[in-house]
Amino acid sequence: MACWLYEGILLFGVVFIAGYLFSTLTQTRHALDNRHLQQGFLFVVFGIYFTWFWAKGQTLALKTWHIRVVDRRGQPLTQARALLRYLLSWMWFLPPLAVGGAFRLPGGELTVIVIGWVAIWAVLSRFHPQRQFLHDALAGTRLVHHKPAAPLKAAQHQA
Repeated sequence: MACWLYEGILLFGVVFIAGYLFSTLTQTRHALDNRHLQQGFLFVVFGIYFTWFWAKGQTLALKTWHIRVVDRRGQPLTQARALLRYLLSWMWFLPPLAVGGAFRLPGGELTVIVIGWVAIWAVLSRFHPQRQFLHDALAGTRLVHHKPAAPLKAAQHQA
């Protein structure tokens, strides 16, 4: 979960740059103008970000925590599998957001529902035989510990 939090901090920069680009290109003058179009744009930008880095094995946050995304056989993800993982990962947020939208819940109540759903979703991974999140199990992916190889000079120096 610490990696997930760090990823959120890094995504702040992605949102800032993508939001600035969107606002500039669409000449948006007010934050609520083109709101749904901008949300769609950010969905695509996030999809590109995660699909690209997961197909390479790691985002910066995953690299920091020595975690790698692989398929069931331990191989790097294809772009298609990375995209599937991205789409399925929205199960963390879409159900409570859909409920909030359907019932027009105020921000405070929606926040409580989202946090509650995320907590339940995270706890459910404890019941999976390999302790995987559901989106990983459905996408055929898994997170593995990946310790980088020691630099060559350090390895020679120790010998």
